[in-house]
Amino acid sequence: MTSTASPPIRRAMVLAAGLGQRMRPITDTLPKPLVRIGGKAMLDHMLDRLADAGIAEAVVNVHHLAGLIEAHLAARSHPRIAISDERAELLETGGGVKKALPLLGPAPFFHVNSDALWRETGRPAMQAMAQAWDPERMDMLLLLADRETSLGFDGAGDFFLADDGRLTRRGGAVSAPHIYAGVAILKPELFTDTPEGPFSLNLLFDRAIAQGRLYGERLEGRWLHVGTPGAIAPAEAAFAAQPVDA
Repeated sequence: MTSTASPPIRRAMVLAAGLGQRMRPITDTLPKPLVRIGGKAMLDHMLDRLADAGIAEAVVNVHHLAGLIEAHLAARSHPRIAISDERAELLETGGGVKKALPLLGPAPFFHVNSDALWRETGRPAMQAMAQAWDPERMDMLLLLADRETSLGFDGAGDFFLADDGRLTRRGGAVSAPHIYAGVAILKPELFTDTPEGPFSLNLLFDRAIAQGRLYGERLEGRWLHVGTPGAIAPAEAAFAAQPVDA
């Protein structure tokens, strides 16, 4: 029997509610997603990538300085924007999605950090993820950045990537070669048996790993980690630079 391609992914959840505490004092008056890199807000970099990948509607959650983000988004039409209001309670990376599920609908969707930023040197990352997505094998597909070449990241790494694309945690290893780059595709039914209120998407990562259904897609490019005010200038320089061979 010949298999058919999965339907295109048309919606995305964009996380823009965080406090951005490491980016203070900038984030005392400006939400981190609106910090400008390469001439535009990090949130717009992400929304433009989503639009290029065929996303028709993005659900953006808001909490910290929510009015500024809503005002910034008011003029956007590609993708169309729906707001998930978390002013009353910050729900984290998992709980925020659960609250927004009525806006996201029943089909798989992109789940992205609004401040995820990278320079591409090969195929467009989000289109590659959409093409690689296979709901028969996968519950979640994560975009992975190379730990050693990422700018501004000094952690030990997150995942090991098997030859078949499955992911496992770093666990007790000193380091792992891949970082979660803040972009995923996932199924809404994963949230059926999840806590009420705030919880981390890590809960679903671990459940998918236990079922052998967490997969990864490698970024062809350089991930830019903009976590503190001091990281802005290096990210600007990297973003402006011409792509080079790894």
